[in-house]
Amino acid sequence: MALIRSVRGFTPKIGKDCFLAENAVIIGDVVIGDDCSIWYSTVLRGDVNSIRIGNNVNIQDGSVLHTLYQKSTIEIGDNVSIGHNVTIHGAAIRDYALIGMGSTVLDGVVVGEGAIVAAGSLVLSNTIIDPGTVWGGVPAKFIKQVDPAQSKELNEKIAHNYKMYASWYKDEAGTPVE
Repeated sequence: MALIRSVRGFTPKIGKDCFLAENAVIIGDVVIGDDCSIWYSTVLRGDVNSIRIGNNVNIQDGSVLHTLYQKSTIEIGDNVSIGHNVTIHGAAIRDYALIGMGSTVLDGVVVGEGAIVAAGSLVLSNTIIDPGTVWGGVPAKFIKQVDPAQSKELNEKIAHNYKMYASWYKDEAGTPVE
């Protein structure tokens, strides 16, 4: 079972039908919506400020989410995919966005609806990524505009797939396998 720990009087709140990997760590002021999956070795550290996660979000293996004390929070919309080994520190990720594997997203960043951050990117503090755009590189820069409908469809499909993958980790009675 995932490590879920209260700190400073804040206890994480987990929505319905979520998959939490056995070694995921969820601490403090964290609220997770419904149908989310928090994968292996992922850390959601809401010890110094809040982390809010919408519905149907997947945060993949090895990712770390943290904030700055009294300065930044994390807000993640619905149908968002956070790739493997991503670091998000005090940023806002809007609905249907995709953060590619190994990326780092720093304080004050806003990733617009349906935007894509390419794998391995470093998004510097206070960068605003417009909806329906692709950014990549170190530091991340605008690459191209994408069709918003295509971007939404792609990102929704990935989020849906992760809901399916999470279902594989339940027994036939529908309860998490320990």
